[in-house]
Amino acid sequence: MAALIDTFRKWLGPAAARDDDRWVVLDVESSGLDPHRDRLLAIAAIGVRAGPQRALIELGDSFEVVLRQAQEASATDKANILLHGIGIGAQRAGMVRRAALQAFADFVGDSPLIAFHAAFDRTLIDRAFRREFGWVLRNRWLDLEPLAAVLEPRASARSLDEWMAQFGIQCAVRHQAAADTLATAELLLKLWPALRAELPRPGFRAVASLAAQRRWVQG
Repeated sequence: MAALIDTFRKWLGPAAARDDDRWVVLDVESSGLDPHRDRLLAIAAIGVRAGPQRALIELGDSFEVVLRQAQEASATDKANILLHGIGIGAQRAGMVRRAALQAFADFVGDSPLIAFHAAFDRTLIDRAFRREFGWVLRNRWLDLEPLAAVLEPRASARSLDEWMAQFGIQCAVRHQAAADTLATAELLLKLWPALRAELPRPGFRAVASLAAQRRWVQG
């Protein structure tokens, strides 16, 4: 029986003690713009403490890793390096892929994951985990873009750059995972007053349900 339980755990992936007040905002860098074909190069993440009155970015609760690449960069990759700045040398010197992904899984634990246009990040991360381990993370996900659209319906912003301009958020190095992660976390904090107006006690499940209203509005 113990062996059977261990088999199920390996198939399902890791699970840590749930902390519903810790949300993890993340961003990834990739070798291209197709999450179904291109390679995951880097992950950055930062913890946000989601309290009933306000949310706080916890700078000490952060994570960043470059994944070592097994294949040589192509001409397309080299063009993309100009965007994300992770050069061939940095890719070769990155952390071993399996160890990097395990470190990320250990960092996020069971915390919900938040990203802007989260489907892109999730697809790349799921592909990487499935390739290395045969399973994907079981964490809950939230796309910040539809949540922002629901909370600020009069805003004309769509892209992350437009939302940053809307709230006056500065990003130290755009298209660099750690800087983009911090900017995304700041956007979440800027949305928090409107979020509390809709949800006096904004738990993650309720927030995700609110974001899902965007699909109904578009429909």
